[in-house]
Amino acid sequence: MITIEKIDTASKAQVRRFIRLPFRLYRRDRHWVPPLWVDMEAQLNRRTHPFFEHSDADFFIAVRNGEDVGRIAAIENRRFNQFHGSRKAQFFFFESEDDQAVADTLFGRLFEWAHGRGLDTIIGPKGFGPLDGYGLLVEGFEQRQMMTMMNYNPPSYPRMVERLGFGKEVDFLSCYATRERFRFPERIHKIAQRVEQRGVLRVQRFTSKSELRAWAGRIGHAYNSAFVNNWEYYPLTDREIAFILKTLETIADPRLIKVIVHDQDVVGFLFAFPDIAPAIQRHGGRLLPFGLIDMLIELRRTRWVAVNSAGILPEFHGRGGNALLYAELEKTLHSYNFQYGALYQVAETAVQMRRDLENLGGIAYKNHRVFVRKI
Repeated sequence: MITIEKIDTASKAQVRRFIRLPFRLYRRDRHWVPPLWVDMEAQLNRRTHPFFEHSDADFFIAVRNGEDVGRIAAIENRRFNQFHGSRKAQFFFFESEDDQAVADTLFGRLFEWAHGRGLDTIIGPKGFGPLDGYGLLVEGFEQRQMMTMMNYNPPSYPRMVERLGFGKEVDFLSCYATRERFRFPERIHKIAQRVEQRGVLRVQRFTSKSELRAWAGRIGHAYNSAFVNNWEYYPLTDREIAFILKTLETIADPRLIKVIVHDQDVVGFLFAFPDIAPAIQRHGGRLLPFGLIDMLIELRRTRWVAVNSAGILPEFHGRGGNALLYAELEKTLHSYNFQYGALYQVAETAVQMRRDLENLGGIAYKNHRVFVRKI
């Protein structure tokens, strides 16, 4: 018999129990990259995570014969629903043994939870914010996960949720290119050069984390303005923006963070990160006692750079902002010791960006799908 237990997030032991489950399920999977324990503990901390200042979530574990066999998070993002005029619940952190009965029981509890709150649609996987990654992996199981903002799962998971009546909502494509192939046409660089010479737009570069922190508020405002038409968008609070940027500092190389400035306002940005997944794997997602040191070493020797976010305000499209952004993207790959550049989780609705990536010779290698179901 399978039973469902609700996690008491005030209990460190229960939080760790929730975090620990995928370490058993993926213990023989070399493509899985564990989450950082400190990040997971922060996500389940109702007292300090800014998401819980405006919304709510509960966390459930499936138990069979005294053993934890599955888990799921039920999320109500009230700011998202208010912005979109919807009544959606989200699921996240879904993990299960290869047993449909476990998935059925977990999602049955999720449906009850959502129905009791007057919600009419379930969507996911979708977490607390843009760092969490979207969707279940449906293509690209043969390559290692890129860091921890790209979700990973076995092929059984999409089949499980489809059997529960879920269908496709949107796909997110990830692709990569080699250093040699990642070059934009010369006209892009000429446009970018002319734009900078005119002085209307300029690129702000950073050399230290303190410089980056000084721009945090303006970067957050630009993020809230750039993606307003995106499927996943909701306006982040100032506390959420500060929380995200603080989290990124652990793995950020300030030289790889670029913003495009008009006067003193940020109108575009490029967030790139060295891929330190091998170090995270070696230490099981733990920073102490030696994990952080190894990650800092991996920052210097990795040959992969991951572009997590790139965007420019809609009113600066066609004014040279895109050319500046693409020129900086190419410089990011060629100015350092990277051999591969990956741009991941590009929504299928971002038609122009996908076309640009194809023109660059980008190789699609992973696809994540967000699922939806009415209840």
